[in-house]
Amino acid sequence: MADKLDILIAGVGGQGTVLASRVLAQAALNNGLLARTAETIGMAQREGSVQSHVRIGMPDFGPLIPEYGADVLLGFEPAEAQRACRLIKPSGFGLVNIHPVRPVTVTLGTSPYPLEEIQQYLCALPVKILFINAFELATVAGNFRTINSVMLGALSSTGLLPVKAADIKDVLLEMLPERVRGVNDRAFELGKEALR
Repeated sequence: MADKLDILIAGVGGQGTVLASRVLAQAALNNGLLARTAETIGMAQREGSVQSHVRIGMPDFGPLIPEYGADVLLGFEPAEAQRACRLIKPSGFGLVNIHPVRPVTVTLGTSPYPLEEIQQYLCALPVKILFINAFELATVAGNFRTINSVMLGALSSTGLLPVKAADIKDVLLEMLPERVRGVNDRAFELGKEALR
């Protein structure tokens, strides 16, 4: 567990990547660590490419993670994880939700979505990659929109973060409306258990 950590969260609009980055940063701040976040967002708000950068414990650096600088890649969507892999360092770690969000061109049949090839590509990287079906776990929790909570729970159980899982969950639940806290609590715990 390091006091300095660069985390890149890659997904598509609507998956809660920005919320996840803010939760991680606030949990770090609550534990007395420096933290910065930044987002790069594609043209489309829904289902457009989104990358959220979280830099913990790095006082003299800007908010964007440089190429091959990320210690952790948290991929909310497989193709977006592949797109972002140029930012992860060779000794890094990747946690990728294997459930794809298929673009309109794929749904219409004009473009392929080569999920198996994407998985093979990610597995061939000089990085430890773990796959999780966060969509399925979020559905079991009670709402497929809780993928971000599943992913945060899973990441919290890796031992890579400089903050405890309970601290991350507390911040997550504080940032959410009361009516959705129960389902997100369940999703976080399912994610945590998935990697044990």
